[in-house]
Amino acid sequence: MPTAVPETKIVNQWRIACDGGEGALGHPRVWLQIPQEHGWVECPYCDARYIHKDFEGKIDVA
Repeated sequence: MPTAVPETKIVNQWRIACDGGEGALGHPRVWLQIPQEHGWVECPYCDARYIHKDFEGKIDVA
């Protein structure tokens, strides 16, 4: 059975919150800081990748 690919989201803020997005089936809310030198961060719980809008199209999401 194949594993689902983690979600990639383009965001406007450098600090964002992730809770898994599935209500009771999600995970505890965590606050993530996007490093300005990299432009992206991954959630340690669900592996969702958050990319700041300034880096959209400049990062390989593979």
